Amino acid sequence: MLDQGAPPQQRTPQATGLGLRLMRRKPVERLVAEGGQGEGGALRRSLGLWQLTMISIGATLGTGIFVVLGEAVPKAGPAVTLSFVIAGLTALFSALSYAELAGTIPVAGSSYSYAYATMGELIAWICGWCLVLEYGVSVAAVAVGWGEYLNELLDGTIGVTIPDALSAPPGDGGVFNLPALIVVLLAMAFLLGGARESARANTVMVVVKMAALVLFCAIGIQGFRSGNYEHFMPLGMAGVSAAGATLFFSYIGFDAASTAGEEAKNAQRDLPRAIMLSLVIVTALYVLVAAVAVGAKPWQHFNDSEAALAQIMREVTGQSFWGTLLAFCAVIAIASVVLTVLYGQTRILFAMSRDGLVPKVFARVHPKTGAPRANTVIVSLFCGVLAAAIPLGQLADATSIGTLFAFALVNIAVVVLRRTRPDMPRTFRVPLSPVFPALGFGFCVWMMGSLSTVTWVVFGVWMAVGLVFYFGYGHRRSRLATPES
Repeated sequence: MLDQGAPPQQRTPQATGLGLRLMRRKPVERLVAEGGQGEGGALRRSLGLWQLTMISIGATLGTGIFVVLGEAVPKAGPAVTLSFVIAGLTALFSALSYAELAGTIPVAGSSYSYAYATMGELIAWICGWCLVLEYGVSVAAVAVGWGEYLNELLDGTIGVTIPDALSAPPGDGGVFNLPALIVVLLAMAFLLGGARESARANTVMVVVKMAALVLFCAIGIQGFRSGNYEHFMPLGMAGVSAAGATLFFSYIGFDAASTAGEEAKNAQRDLPRAIMLSLVIVTALYVLVAAVAVGAKPWQHFNDSEAALAQIMREVTGQSFWGTLLAFCAVIAIASVVLTVLYGQTRILFAMSRDGLVPKVFARVHPKTGAPRANTVIVSLFCGVLAAAIPLGQLADATSIGTLFAFALVNIAVVVLRRTRPDMPRTFRVPLSPVFPALGFGFCVWMMGSLSTVTWVVFGVWMAVGLVFYFGYGHRRSRLATPES
């Protein structure tokens, strides 16, 4: 039996056996035709190449360079610059696959929609559930970090800090993390105004944090000592690889532009460009900042510092003002990550809701703003309360495994779509396919294998909960489940 309510190229065979139903795929033409359509309204196409690029940079460039550099330098020494390059190349293979699929299937669901078109509903659900882990929980984790930097800024400017009782969750010495909740609610307020307004706010914040990193390089270069590079690789290639695995997570977020496929003016042209351009800009900034930082401070003195850049600016200038300024920029940087990642989460749930796999409330669009308001409020409140009341611990670490799993599926999806739909027009093509997608898949699996046993246990529990929800709700309510859908 066929889906009689759709044009011929969009019809979906109605599977009868359980195995066939789990593998039912949503035609690419149908995915694209439904683009932007929600319950009671449609998303507005208002984003150009510049805004899309800023969304990806906003979701990527944040806590990574401000925090993780201090953790990576002791592992690799001055060769941390090489570690950034290796991590960037690892991200590049998956970015190439994202770019091809974003130009071919320009919709809001990111890797969830790509999996639905190529590998079937069950795999798509698993991918979407991983994205909820990547985006939703990481919003909470990043919000907690924002509160810490806010305290540093307040201490450096007015000499006061928010008491632990109101700046840390239960279990970490506090009662309620108020700053974490505030930054999520601020991001929610911007998102409720619509994609264009949110993109404008994000662009301003991205420009501020990029300017801050350029300023750091301009000041840090004054303390540059070539002797700090005499022993370039003191811990060998093993140290470079270990630091690279740590630094890979600084690149998570470049896929955020792919969640804006239904609000882009020219999605097929601009999405691949935005993804690749953002990755190039972020990698260049990372390598430049790392090179200056190690040149200005012996690698042995980093000692896992979480504020390495601020310390270097204070040491080079002899003044506390520059460290305070960098703390201010870190507050801006992390706020933009919260905004863009929260945006991505709402659009992924929007796509899943439209397909019937999650409740319809997530697909309701406000007619005036063209934004999924109920979706935004629900997701924001969930992430805000999670950040304010729960010590994330290993749960936050699990965001990495969810991201890598989604990346791995995207690399497979490229190869599958090339074989099943070789005739489809593609505005970007992964070079040397299937070699590059295979490399992207292999790197993701390798990095997943390096994660702790506890992280795998948390991931397993998360996936079990997701499968219960799918078979209890989504499988029966899927729009592909009945002929009239």
